Formats: sequence, structure tokens, C-alpha cells
Amino acid sequence: MVRPATENDVKDISLAEDGNKRIEWAAREMPVISSIRARFEKERPLNGLRVAACLHVTTETANLMLALRDGGASVVLCASNPLSTQDDVAAALVALHGINVFAVRGEDDERYYSHIHAALEHTPQITMDDGADLVATLHKERRELLGSVVGGTEETTTGVIRLRAMARDGALAYPIMAVNEAYTKHMFDNRYGTGQSTLDGITRATNVLWAGKKVVVAGYGWCGKGLAMRARGMGAQVIVTEVDPLRALEATMDGNRVMTMEEAAQIGDIFVSLTGDIHVLDRRHFDAMKDGAIIANSGHFNVEINIKALESMSESRRSIRESVEEFRLMDGRKLYLLAEGRLINLAAAEGHPASVMDMSFANQALTLEYLAKQDRPLPPDVYNIPEEIDKEVARLKLASMGIQIDVLTEEQAKYLSSWEEGT
Repeated sequence: MVRPATENDVKDISLAEDGNKRIEWAAREMPVISSIRARFEKERPLNGLRVAACLHVTTETANLMLALRDGGASVVLCASNPLSTQDDVAAALVALHGINVFAVRGEDDERYYSHIHAALEHTPQITMDDGADLVATLHKERRELLGSVVGGTEETTTGVIRLRAMARDGALAYPIMAVNEAYTKHMFDNRYGTGQSTLDGITRATNVLWAGKKVVVAGYGWCGKGLAMRARGMGAQVIVTEVDPLRALEATMDGNRVMTMEEAAQIGDIFVSLTGDIHVLDRRHFDAMKDGAIIANSGHFNVEINIKALESMSESRRSIRESVEEFRLMDGRKLYLLAEGRLINLAAAEGHPASVMDMSFANQALTLEYLAKQDRPLPPDVYNIPEEIDKEVARLKLASMGIQIDVLTEEQAKYLSSWEEGT
């Protein structure tokens, strides 16, 4: 594995000023992270802590990195997806804020993993991951560094799935806090953030009119629920495919049509996968799709669409506009793949709105503080973040919105903690 000899690898350092303006703009919508950053600057709870972060390099992530830096941490950042890096933001973090970054939009797999190795050269005590590529590389290729690691965090569903598999196999060498499982993360980031940003990415890539379209949503987890809700709001006819009977029933009760992907493939106009699983859209589905169908993915990795199968079925492939590839099948039908099958909301748009990421990254910052304050490391496993952190993030968000809520009276609190009183 070739590792960069430099302290940074970004596309163009001259983009720094433009990137910094966008970082400042995002900060306007991130009052929770801003308040945590102000407290961290005074208290320095992360003083001397070495952090390797593998996250989407965006304006929102930049504000998290600044909060960690001001809390005393020494941070190195690399990209968690080859197409999600905002090059101007990467340049700003390096040139104006003194944070080492290894991320270039459009990097190939070799460069992507060389950047992960560069981040690991920091000899981290804490890892921050989005998809678990950093953790997997550390365990498979850099095991000599595991002795210094006391804990980590994971941002997304796909990463949590991988890490829990590692824990079940006895392969996980240190504790990971599943930030993704926080209520203030999956309820708001996954539902409202992914819902809006996925629709935004597809719209920017295609300029398609949603009204009247048959939109097939593969997976009705928090992300799928968010997209289905937003697509319905734009006038689309939403079809949901699922493997979980409870989620399928919920999707039905929410007013969506529910059917198998084989059925949906014959009638859908736009297909979006949001499952975290492999080959959700496969050869048999492409065989049934009508001419002009649009295919996109909003899961973390580009495995949800079987692109190799689509290639093998095609007589030609061409880029027809930015983030849109046309596959002409042997029978003359044309199918359109967006953003190389990578997560569409970051590959073709800017990702989640900053006000949503404010809560997710507040969870990240407070969880790092929690890990740093542990007297002794937790046993290796995947843990939900403490409920008090989740509630503190919600409290800070409400306060930033000028919203007050009720407090239980002594009588009410006593009643809820007793069993003697009844009808």
C-alpha cells in the first residue's frame, strides 16, 4: 500500500477562502455544535487526544473538526467516500485551520485507501468512522496500532452493521459507540436529512419533475421513510419494497404501495436503494425495467446496485450529463445510473442540511468527550451512546430554537415511579 509522504493531500489549496466561507455559512445552522465548541475551548476536555476521523469531508464535518480541535484534540481527517469530498472545504481545513486532511473528490480506490492509511499514521487513540472502512483497515492491515486505541465512534447504519458483525465474530478489538443509534441521529438525520438530501441529489443530477412519477423506495428504515415522505410531498406515487414484515406493514399504513421489487421493476420511473445490503437492484430487475428508468443509491456503499450486471447487459455506456450515465441495453432500452451508484445525496448534491447534521455531530463531539473521560476502557463491543448525551443534544437544540418544554411536578414524578396507585 502506497502511503502519502506529505502531511496533507487535497486537490487545490487555493480553494481555501471559498471553502471557509461555506464553513462559516454552515455554522449559522449549527448552534449546538457552536455551543459545544465554545465550552470545549474553555474546558479543553480532549486535550492531547489523537483522533483519526474517516468522514464525509463537508462543511458540516469541518465544524465538527473545529470543535474537536478547540477541545484540545489532535485531529487527522480522511474521506469516507470517494465522491463526497468538498475540495474547497478540505483546502480550508488545511490552509486556514491547521487540520491535516487527506481527501480528494473523485479519488480512485488506491488513493482512497492510501488516505485511510495516512490517517492511521497519526496513531489514533480514538477513531471516528462513517461506514467502518477506517476500523476495518486498522484491524486487517495495521494491527500494530490497536494497542493505543481506547475507543471509537460510528456515524452510519452501514458501519454499525459491519461493526456488530465484527463484534459477533470476536474480531473487534476496542469499544465503538454507535452514534447512528442515537434518537437525535436516526430520527432526524436519517429521516429528515436523508429524505431531503436524496431528493435534492436526484433533482440536481436529472432536473426531473417528481410530480406524477412512480418512485420505488427500496428499504423502509429511517432513511427510506424520510425519502418516501418527501417524494409524496412532491406529488410522486411512492412504492416501497421491503424484506421486513413490520416495516412493510408500516409502509402500507403510511399510505405507500408495497410490493416486491420484481413487481415494482415493471412500473417504476425512479428507483432508489436505501438498505445497506448488496444487489438490492439486480439483473432480473434491470431486465424488467422500462425504457428511461432512473436508478440511484442513497446507501453508504455502491454495492446496492449490481453495476457489473448492468454493464454486462449493455451494448454501450456513456456519460450524458454530470452524475448521469446512460446504459443502452441489448434490446435498445436505456437505463440511467446516477453518480456511479454511490450515495446520491453527497455525490450529486451537498449532503444533509447543516441544521440536521448539527445534532448528529453534537452526538459525535459529546461521545468523544465521554470516551476521553473514562477511567478505564470499555470492553470491546458496539454500544449505544448514553441516553443522557442524546437528551442533552435535544435540549441544546430546543434551546437554540427558543422552545421550552414542561417539567414533571414532584407529584407526577412520584406517580411514575410507583406502582401502588391505580383506578
